[in-house]
Amino acid sequence: MSNASQPGKTPPEPPSFEDIPIAERETVVETVKKPRSFTWLWWLGGLSAIALLSAGGWFAYQAAQVRTPEVASSPSPTASATPSPDRRLLNHYPYQEAPESELEPITADGGIKLRSSAAKAFREMEAAASAEGIILNPLSGFRSIKEQEQIYFGVKAEREQSVQERALVSAPPGHSEHHTGYAIDIGDGNVPATNLSPDFDKTPAFKWLQDNAARFNFEISFPKGNKQGVTYEPWHWRFVGDKNSLETFYRAKESQKESSPAPSP
Repeated sequence: MSNASQPGKTPPEPPSFEDIPIAERETVVETVKKPRSFTWLWWLGGLSAIALLSAGGWFAYQAAQVRTPEVASSPSPTASATPSPDRRLLNHYPYQEAPESELEPITADGGIKLRSSAAKAFREMEAAASAEGIILNPLSGFRSIKEQEQIYFGVKAEREQSVQERALVSAPPGHSEHHTGYAIDIGDGNVPATNLSPDFDKTPAFKWLQDNAARFNFEISFPKGNKQGVTYEPWHWRFVGDKNSLETFYRAKESQKESSPAPSP
């Protein structure tokens, strides 16, 4: 019979941890399972976040690289324009023909025409000169390219001139200011012998134009020593009194960025 069944005796206490032999105690301690740590999950989440951010930055960079050529292709407002190739032919700039619908006659017979804005300004200038006893005689206005072919090649053949010689006094077809409808040759009605001659600059009409033409937005096209290298033409004037006329004559010159006189033909 066990001690537990004997009356009057208390059962023995179970052995304490200190009563376990050291060898057995260490074995028990080592076999106790430690609670599982979840720190690695935090590290994994952090690494994933870093990877996502890096991937997002890479895609943003690639997208910027794709857009870069489009941005680069748009010229900066402050960037200086690259000069365009010189398109002159024998020192004359190319010009387009004025539309027939924009031309108005400035003579009674309708033979000489200018663009509407230039025609109006010339009539006003003509009237102002007439009030002072000066007769501004229009000699030539708008010319088509076909008409310029005869003036250039036909006269060249008659006078046995080289293309360079002819270009000194007449523009090749497609390169005459007369195509624009803004240019006009003017003579002195009181001194017709000086028409289309350098001696025109000795007439009262030329002197009046020098003093007053700018008031009506006309200017001489080929003064002495002009950079284009075209022979002095005191009779040849052009209208620069509206946006289109100004751009027609000055944009071509500025695009060339002339810094020195053109070579002599």
